[in-house]
Amino acid sequence: MFDNFPLWPDRASTAAGNVDALFIFLLIVCGLMTLLIFATLIYFAARYRHRRGVLAEQIEGSIPLEVTWSIIPLFVFMVIFAWGAVVYFKSRTPPRDATEVYVVAKQWMWKLEHAEGQREINELHVPVGRDVKLIMTSQDVIHSFFVPAFRMKQDVLPGRYTVAWFRATKSGTYHLFCAEYCGTQHSGMLGSIVVQEPAQYEAWMNGGTTGPLSATGEKIFAELGCVTCHRTDTQGRGPTLQGVFGKPVLLEDGRTVAADENYVRESILDPGAKVVKGFKPVMPTFQGLVSEEQLNALVAYVKSQSQPTGPGTKTSATAAPQNEGKPAGSQVQ
Repeated sequence: MFDNFPLWPDRASTAAGNVDALFIFLLIVCGLMTLLIFATLIYFAARYRHRRGVLAEQIEGSIPLEVTWSIIPLFVFMVIFAWGAVVYFKSRTPPRDATEVYVVAKQWMWKLEHAEGQREINELHVPVGRDVKLIMTSQDVIHSFFVPAFRMKQDVLPGRYTVAWFRATKSGTYHLFCAEYCGTQHSGMLGSIVVQEPAQYEAWMNGGTTGPLSATGEKIFAELGCVTCHRTDTQGRGPTLQGVFGKPVLLEDGRTVAADENYVRESILDPGAKVVKGFKPVMPTFQGLVSEEQLNALVAYVKSQSQPTGPGTKTSATAAPQNEGKPAGSQVQ
């Protein structure tokens, strides 16, 4: 019934119903408590109003009453906490088989690239009923990826990746906003999420591409000279990248970290921060030498080295992207 309510945004994702239910519950609790407080206030103001000749009596209090109004709110708050935690963790845990889209925010636009290689600006095409994982970073200041119809909002930070995901439930075009003030043209940083039926989406995907993002990353990896150190025979000066992504990595200082997107990104831009055990910190930094789009491609390539391959899997570089900054010699820790 809320879909036709003019002040209620469209509900077009699997998470929207859960968020709406929690929000409505909060409104009901707050509304009931407000009515109860005002009704009690009016009753006591009338019942115990000042009367001439009637002296006020000292009230010592009631332990059962105080226990009651402490336990009931505690129970209500714990329900809100547990419900909110379930909604939060579901919204922050992408399914493993989700389609990945890399997002680069900059003043004042959204640049998006699908794992299959399609690139978009201020527009994202997705199919109905498929999980979509957004791997996002900012090129300049803090932005916020906000899609009201999906009940999804995630800050996009410079210098690291943040992740969000959704599954659209009905086709249509939905607003995309930046919900964090990011400069003088913040209000113009708008976009659209275009949700299509599977057949329409496949037709759009086949409309033209430069090749998979991982293949672009493989080409950049070779052009930067990274293959000279990160060899598959484990004889290079840097660790092999085969099967690394998603696994724990033992560092020289004894710590163990997860090899996720932020770990790969940091290893490219600040290779001395987390040196793999058994290797020396000899890799040069690529800070300022590779663009955010090239970083995304390199991360996608490293991830592809941990994915199962088969007869129909393409792992070689098939595209020739326009690259910026091509230093030689690389050893990503």
